[in-house]
Amino acid sequence: MAYLLEICSFNLQSAMIAQEAGAYRVELCADPGDGGTTPSAGIIRVAREKLHIQLYPIIRPRGGDFLYSAEEIDSMIKDIAYCKEAGCDGVVIGLLNQDGSVDKKRTAKLVELAYPLGVTFHRAFDRAANPFEALESIIETGCERILTSGQRPTAMEGAGLINELIRQADERIVIMPGSGIRSSNILQLAERTEAVEFHTSARRLVESGMQYVNGSMFESLTSVIADRQDIDGMLEKLKTIEPHSY
Repeated sequence: MAYLLEICSFNLQSAMIAQEAGAYRVELCADPGDGGTTPSAGIIRVAREKLHIQLYPIIRPRGGDFLYSAEEIDSMIKDIAYCKEAGCDGVVIGLLNQDGSVDKKRTAKLVELAYPLGVTFHRAFDRAANPFEALESIIETGCERILTSGQRPTAMEGAGLINELIRQADERIVIMPGSGIRSSNILQLAERTEAVEFHTSARRLVESGMQYVNGSMFESLTSVIADRQDIDGMLEKLKTIEPHSY
């Protein structure tokens, strides 16, 4: 059994760190403050040129909720088409209805348009009204994977629900825990959930390299970057897990 690590990368440098460390997949995003939005065409193109590991850009036109207008869906369709043309391996999407159910019709349409790219349904799942019904709906749409923190702020807090979802899924779809995963807790999370794929940004803040800073602007010029040491630690710990050791 292979245990896989996906790194949510908010810039090209983080994506390269993920690859160099040995991660299996990069979820490429912009705007960490909004929880991830669609990266620019240029960022996607350069990432595809530089990465030989799997590349899944998020297709999310804005921050906020996951209830989208017709115009936003149209932009998502065009972004998916670009990812196909650029040679990405998959995309990451998530759509809900007003009542908290999965928007099956439009999700299925996006999955169909993305083919043969893989599709992950992201943490919009954690805002669904009924996680067990949402799981079945997402399976019906043809998504290959669900990213979830078990409808709690962190995957460790939601580990019980994640395990229930994995058992209900019964290998029909991958349930991938994400949120708050670090080298300090990944083994415990693996034991509690029985998951085989894990998602983390392994983020840390770095100071700007600028020598001149205009102090009157009162701005923080720190940026988010993937922590190579923590990624190394997670990968090493995943290697120690014996198959079916639960």
